[in-house]
Amino acid sequence: MIDFERRVAALAQFRVLDPSRPTLDPEDDRHLRAVLRARAGEEVVVSDGRGRWRLCVVTPDGVDPVTDVRVDPDLVPSALYLAPLKGDRTEWALVKAVELGVTDVTPLLTARAAVRWRAEARTRVLARWRRLASEAAGQCRRTHDLVIHEPVGVMEVPAEVAVADVGGSSDWRGVRAVAIGPEGGWAHDEWLPARRRVSLGPLVLRGETAAVAAATLLGALGSTWGWRAGHSGIDNDEWR
Repeated sequence: MIDFERRVAALAQFRVLDPSRPTLDPEDDRHLRAVLRARAGEEVVVSDGRGRWRLCVVTPDGVDPVTDVRVDPDLVPSALYLAPLKGDRTEWALVKAVELGVTDVTPLLTARAAVRWRAEARTRVLARWRRLASEAAGQCRRTHDLVIHEPVGVMEVPAEVAVADVGGSSDWRGVRAVAIGPEGGWAHDEWLPARRRVSLGPLVLRGETAAVAAATLLGALGSTWGWRAGHSGIDNDEWR
C-alpha cells in the first residue's frame, strides 16, 4: 500500500523499454519538463507495460532510479468485444476500460455497426487506440497494458464470451468476457441461440455506457478489485 500511495503521489508515470535502465522517450522527456514543469528531485514512475516498474527522480539530464524494480501481479483476465462507435465514444470507452482493469479489448464487426473501417484506416485507428490506452494506464498508475486485438467478426468470437442483451440473464457467475453491441443493437439472428446472454440492467444503454457497466461488473464480480463475496456487499447469488 505504501508503494502504491507513493506512486499516486508521483508527478507522472511514463513508459520505458526497460525499468532497470530507465530512459524516457524524447517526447515524454519534453512533456515532463515543458508541460509538467518538473523540478529536479521530483519523483516519477516508469513502467514497461508488463508489470515491471520503479520510482525515479527527475535530474537535469533524465531520470535516476530511487527504488528497485518491482513487479505487480498479473491482472485477472477480463475482456470486452466492443463494436466501434461513432465519433470519439469508442476512445472514451477504451480509457474507462483501462481504468477499470479490463485486460483485453477486441473490436467487433457487427451487422448493424455504424462505423465501417476501410482497410487502410484499420492500422491507423488501432495505433491511436493503443496510444490512448497507454496514456490512460500511466494516468491511473496501471503497469500492465490493455491489449487491443485485431478486429473480428461475430462468428469468430469464442464460445465462452457472453453477449450483453436487455433480455439477458442477471446471473454473471463465471463471465470473464462480454460482447457489447453497436448503436443499432444486435441483428435478430446475429448470435446463435445457444450463446449466453447477460443483462446490464432494465434500461437501454448507449454503447459506451454499456462498455463501462460491463467492465465494472467484470471487475467487481471477478475479483479484479480484490473484493470477496460478502466483503463488498455484493455476492454473486444476489445477481440471479
